[in-house]
Amino acid sequence: MEPFTNIRALIIDMDGVLWHGEQPMPGLTDFFQTLRDQQIPFILATNNASLTQEQYVTKLALMGVEVTRDEILTSSMATALYLSEHNNPTNSRVFVIGEDGARQPLIERGFTLTGLYELNDDKTNPNKGADIVVCGMDKTLSWDKLATATLNIRAGAQFIGTNADTTLPTERGLTHGNGAILAALTAATGVTPTIIGKPEPIIYQQALTLLGADPAQTVAIGDRLETDILGAVRTGIRSLMVLSGVSTEEDITAADYQPTWVMPDIRAVTQALKNC
Repeated sequence: MEPFTNIRALIIDMDGVLWHGEQPMPGLTDFFQTLRDQQIPFILATNNASLTQEQYVTKLALMGVEVTRDEILTSSMATALYLSEHNNPTNSRVFVIGEDGARQPLIERGFTLTGLYELNDDKTNPNKGADIVVCGMDKTLSWDKLATATLNIRAGAQFIGTNADTTLPTERGLTHGNGAILAALTAATGVTPTIIGKPEPIIYQQALTLLGADPAQTVAIGDRLETDILGAVRTGIRSLMVLSGVSTEEDITAADYQPTWVMPDIRAVTQALKNC
């Protein structure tokens, strides 16, 4: 591995790196204190679209870590920005599978959100259905939500996935992620979604803009080879994979792309930062 040097900014994943569910990783507070002490700016960039910026700030505060809203970037925020750049929010209607974290950024960008079974099947009201279906992680997922999304997509609505992670690390182990929901909708509609989160470079490019950072001096930290690390490779930045989440050393060996560095967990990352 190349020397752990020339690190001026970090883009950090959260699930599997900073915590498992509600359980913080050992060394979490020391990690962030080291970033503050060394004045290393960072963006916490997550594919998990279920929480808002404020909810992530609160979650970290309960774990003893203080961050600001501006240091949080979720795939739902990236999705709302992407859609606002490609559509006129004032006349675009969106049906959302997702929680507040997926809905709020769209509302803030000026999109109109539609409800259950609001469809383009009323000849006197052709604008009743959704122009876009956005699917993010949703712990209140229901038959009705899936049915409404399916009907809108089959009627021609654009199909957007905030991320395609098939699994989600929790304190109980790996459970289904948003990619599993997307797979169900693809099976029902025959339509493949456009993905905004990692491994697509969109969210990393947005994080670099927020940081105002030189890509050559920026490192992405993540636990998932096929999203965090592949996304960094596609963006052209260095990456550090921790083994505290989803992917394993065996996964790295089998892959045709590699992280720049591999470390056990954020405690090891903290020590490396202190030594560099």
